[in-house]
Amino acid sequence: MDTKQFQRRVLAVVVLMALLLTGLGSVLYDLQINNGEAYRRQSQYKIAETETVEAGRGQILDRNGRVLVSDKAVYQVKLNTALMGKAPERNQAILSLLQVAQATGTEWEDTLPISRQAPFTFTTDNPYYALTDNEDGSQSRTLTRLGKLCVKMKWIQDPTKDPEPVSDEETAPQKQGFFDKLKSIFSGGNSASDQSAPQEKEEDTALPTAEQLLGRLCLYFDLAEQPEDSQSANQTTALSQLDLGGLGQDQVRDAAGVLYEQLLRTKGVNQTAYRFAADVNIDFISRVKELSIPGVVIEATTTRQYHTTYAAHLLGRVAAIDPDEWTSYYKTADIDGDGEPDYQMNDTVGKEGAERAFENYLRGSSGVRALERNTSGKVVSETWLTDPKPGNNVVLTIDLDLQSTVEDVLANSIPKLSSKEVEGAACVILDVNNGDVLASASYPTFSLATYGQDIAQNSSNPLKPLTNRALTGTYPPGSTFKMVTAIAGLEEGIITPSTKILDKGAYTYYPGTPPKCWIYRQHGTTHGLVNVSEAIKVSCNYFFYDVGRRLGIDRLVDYATRFGLGQKTGIELGEKPGVMASREYTESRGQKWYDGNTLSVAIGQENSAFTPIQLANYIATLVNGGTRYSTHLLKEVKASDFTSVEYSYQPQVLSTIDIQPKNLEAVKAGMLALTSDGSVSRYFQNLGVKVGAKTGSAQISAQTESNAVFVCFAPYDKPEIAMAIVVEHGGSGSELGAMAADILSYYFSAKDSQDEVPTENTLTR
Repeated sequence: MDTKQFQRRVLAVVVLMALLLTGLGSVLYDLQINNGEAYRRQSQYKIAETETVEAGRGQILDRNGRVLVSDKAVYQVKLNTALMGKAPERNQAILSLLQVAQATGTEWEDTLPISRQAPFTFTTDNPYYALTDNEDGSQSRTLTRLGKLCVKMKWIQDPTKDPEPVSDEETAPQKQGFFDKLKSIFSGGNSASDQSAPQEKEEDTALPTAEQLLGRLCLYFDLAEQPEDSQSANQTTALSQLDLGGLGQDQVRDAAGVLYEQLLRTKGVNQTAYRFAADVNIDFISRVKELSIPGVVIEATTTRQYHTTYAAHLLGRVAAIDPDEWTSYYKTADIDGDGEPDYQMNDTVGKEGAERAFENYLRGSSGVRALERNTSGKVVSETWLTDPKPGNNVVLTIDLDLQSTVEDVLANSIPKLSSKEVEGAACVILDVNNGDVLASASYPTFSLATYGQDIAQNSSNPLKPLTNRALTGTYPPGSTFKMVTAIAGLEEGIITPSTKILDKGAYTYYPGTPPKCWIYRQHGTTHGLVNVSEAIKVSCNYFFYDVGRRLGIDRLVDYATRFGLGQKTGIELGEKPGVMASREYTESRGQKWYDGNTLSVAIGQENSAFTPIQLANYIATLVNGGTRYSTHLLKEVKASDFTSVEYSYQPQVLSTIDIQPKNLEAVKAGMLALTSDGSVSRYFQNLGVKVGAKTGSAQISAQTESNAVFVCFAPYDKPEIAMAIVVEHGGSGSELGAMAADILSYYFSAKDSQDEVPTENTLTR
C-alpha cells in the first residue's frame, strides 16, 4: 500500500473527527453556557399532561333529512387554580375573570345555593339535605352536595344522622357558687353561668344561615378576615361582620361561588371537571388574553345546537355524566370493542330521548393528546396520541313538519276547549304498516335550548311540561276500547256483523244497581235494536255490556293483550306498560273480583289505563288486518360523513290477530259512520279523504271533568296512519275531532307536495 495515500486518508479522518467534535462542542457550549439557565427554567416549569378529547356527536335528522340537532363549535373556559399562585394571587385572578364575565355579559357556572346579592339567603328550602318519601310513608334525609361538603369540612354535624345522646351530666343544670349567684343577680340573670348546657348544645348543632355559611367560605378561601375585635377565629361569623379588604359583598359572593365549585371537586363531592363558562364570545376571549390571567384555559369544544323548537320530548338533551350512571352502566360500556370503558367521569352523554336511546350511535370515539403547558397555563406543544372519531348520524322516523303541525294544533286548540280543567294532552301518529312514529307530541312542552335556565320553573310547574305524556301518561280508554270487544265477540262467534241487540237502557243481568247506557242515563231514551257497526257509531254501552258478559273477562283480556294494550309498544324511549283490567290485577290490589266487573272492562272502564302510543298502535293493528308492529323512532344510522348507511331498521312483528275480513269491515264501517254522519261528522265533511274514528271519555272522579280520548285512521280504504289524542280532563272526546281533522288535513295536503330536503353529502334515498 502507498504510504503517502494512507497518511492522507488518516489525516482526512482526523480532520473530519475534529470538525464533528468542534461542532458538538459548540452545540453543548450553547446549551450549557449561553442558554443553560433559560433551558433549565423551561425544563423546570414545563407541565406535561395528557387529556381525553371527546369526539363530536352525530347529528339527529328527521325522516326527510332535515337536521334537528347538531354540534356547534364553541369556546369554553376552564380554570386551573394550581397555576394561579397562592391565595391572594388566586383570588385576584378570579376577581379579574369575574369582572370580564360581567362586562361581556357572560354567564358562568355557580351552583352555590346562596343568592347572588345581599341580603344573602338560601335559594333552596333545604340547602344541606333533601327530603325523600319512603314506601312506608315516612321521610328520610339525603345530603345535598353542599351538605356533603360541609360535613367533610367539619363545618356542620351530619343532619341526616341522629345526634349523639347527651349524658345526664351534660343536661343537668350547672351548680352555681355564691359569687356566681351574686354576679347573676347584678347582671340581671344574663351571666354565662346562667345558661344551661342544653342551650349551648343546641347552638353548637344549629345549621349555619346563608350569611354565616358565606362568611365561613370567605374565611376559608382567604377572601375575608376576622375583625380585630373578634373573640374567636373559629366562630361562625356572618359575612357582614367580616373584613372584606375593600371588596364589595357581591364581589366576594361571586368569587366564593367559583372557589366553591373547585372545592367540591377537590373534596370528591363532584366528580365532573369544573367548566367556568361555555360558549363564550370573542369579546370575552380578547379581554382575558389582554389581561393574561394565569390559570384560565380557553379551549375549543362543541355543544348541541337545536335547529327546531319542536319534538323536545323525543330529542332529549345531553349533559355531564352522573357518577351513578358511570358506575352502573357507562363504566362497562365498550362501544369500540377494545375491552376498555369508553366513558370518563367528565364526559357528556345523552340524558333523555333520542340522545340517550341512541347514545351508542351518536357518540364517537374519544381522542387522546399530549400537552405541555408553561407556568401561565399556555399550551406550548401538542401531540395527538389518538385521533378522535366523530359519531354517526341518526335518522328518526318523525316528520318535522307533521310534528310541528301536531304541536301547534294542541297548543292552539287546548285553551279553546269547553273544559277549563285541562291539565295536559298528547297525540301520537303511527304508520300502520311498519310501526314508524311519524309524530309524538306532549302538551305542554318545553325548550331544549333553554333547559338549564328553565329547569326550576318547569320542575315546579303543576302542569309538568317535562313529562312525556305520549309515552308515560296512562289513561282509561273509555269507549275507544269498544273495538276490542267487538272484534273479540265477532271472532269468537258471540255475534255476527248482522246480529242486533236491543238496548233496554239499564243492563239488569246481574243483581244490584244496573249499569246504564249513556243515552238512557242522560236522556231517558235508548238506541233500540243495533248491530255492531251501529253500536260503534252511537257508542251503545248496552250492546257492549252484553257482548262483554258473554265473552267473559279471560277472552276479553286475551284479545286486548294481542292488540298490545297494557304492554309496552317497543319504542326505544322510556315508556310505561299501562294496565289492562283483569281478575288477577284486581285481586293483586287486595280487592274482590265480581263477574259484573266485566261489563265495565268491556266499555273501557274499570282499572284499564293505556298510554296514547298504545292506543295508536292498537288502532294501527286493527286496521292493518291484525299485525302488531313494534313502534320505533329509529329509521336508520348513517356514517359521520354520510357516505354509507351503517344500520337500517327493519319492521318487527310483536304479535298477530287473525281477523276475518267481514268482521274487520263491520268494525271499520262503524268507525267510518261516526265521521260521515255521526257526532263528529261536521269536522270531516270537507277533508277530501275518508276517515274512521272513535271517541271516548273516561270519568276519573265526580269532582273533575272526564278525560277525553279520540282515535282514528285514514284513508279508510287503504289505511296509512293511525292517530290517538288524549286530553286530561278534556270532557267529551268528540271535541277532539276538530284537532284530528286539522292534523289529517295537513298530512294529506302535504303528502303529495312534500319534497325531501337532503343535507349536503346526504345519500339519495
